Amino acid sequence: MVHFTCDLCGKEMASSNDGRYVVKMEILPAFDPDEIREEDLDEDSMELVSRILESDEELSSEDFDEPRPESFRFDLCPNCRRKFLRDPLGRETLHQVHFSEN
Repeated sequence: MVHFTCDLCGKEMASSNDGRYVVKMEILPAFDPDEIREEDLDEDSMELVSRILESDEELSSEDFDEPRPESFRFDLCPNCRRKFLRDPLGRETLHQVHFSEN
């Protein structure tokens, strides 16, 4: 038998649909495409690709370390689901942290 645990509070949950919720999150780099202009359509695209490939030959592997899409999956109990829906980014929790004056 498969056992599930809430990823927030650690409570054990039944595998039935009414006692467990799944949260799926995806983090993607934002991409706002440039506006296409009339002169872009007139340009020789094969020549442009050739120039890009030539310039990329000089790049190191560190130049390609760009952010990639990431995905996460969490199991939540009904109580933690309600908390998550009220504050999905955890902003309230950040303001509740109090440090001692030591």
